[in-house]
Amino acid sequence: MAAKPSSTRQAKRSAKPRAGGAKASKGKADAPKRRFRPVAWLFRQVFKLIFVFVLTVVSAVLVYSVLNPPITHTIWVEKQRLGAVDRAWVDADEVAPVMLRAVVAAEDANFCTHWGFDMDAIRDAIAQGGARGGSTISQQVVKNVFLWQGRSYVRKALEALITPVVEATWSKRRILEVYLNVAEFDEGVFGVEAAARHYFGVGPQALSSAQAARLAAVLPSPKTRSASRPTAFVQRRARAIAAGAATIDADGRADCFQ
Repeated sequence: MAAKPSSTRQAKRSAKPRAGGAKASKGKADAPKRRFRPVAWLFRQVFKLIFVFVLTVVSAVLVYSVLNPPITHTIWVEKQRLGAVDRAWVDADEVAPVMLRAVVAAEDANFCTHWGFDMDAIRDAIAQGGARGGSTISQQVVKNVFLWQGRSYVRKALEALITPVVEATWSKRRILEVYLNVAEFDEGVFGVEAAARHYFGVGPQALSSAQAARLAAVLPSPKTRSASRPTAFVQRRARAIAAGAATIDADGRADCFQ
């Protein structure tokens, strides 16, 4: 009997399906589709947002430890409202030392001894029913530079989270320097350099003890108090601040920024 042509055998072999290929195709067809889980997806998105926020804040804190903040939310808002603001940055080395001590004596006498939160001041504020504030200079810097004004639990929570980061990465002198440059001393007057010239016609390095105390006395309410035309209350407060500045200089509570 004659042998079948080899081409016929090859054709049959080619026509025979491969078992492996069939199984692979069947496996792909039978693979279950991944079900969308909205709760897990939401948690992933929230985690991503938190991670981006933390990274942004930490980066900004590190950058501002060496570079001066170009503007703050409060300054921007006042500029939009008034049309212009009076402001010029000045290094701490160009400010009279008594001005640094006066601000600390007025706003945060334990500035050198706390890590961003003055627990004694917070307890006193709670005991007085919120009639007085318990914020430290460090907290005020965080609020002014990274956040916004106003009372809200969200802002206070963010302030509480960012303040330790600032304390861990900035020197006390840097914190005070930034504070003196972003604080509002009169309507639209921001920073000690602009304030010294606005009220007394001198540069910040030439401020006297009395002038520094008056500037520090207006800080809690700059739109209703004046350093050049002080009320009896501002005069009394300025005298107390001047005495406090001398005290913290003598007892070492000003050592961390001098």
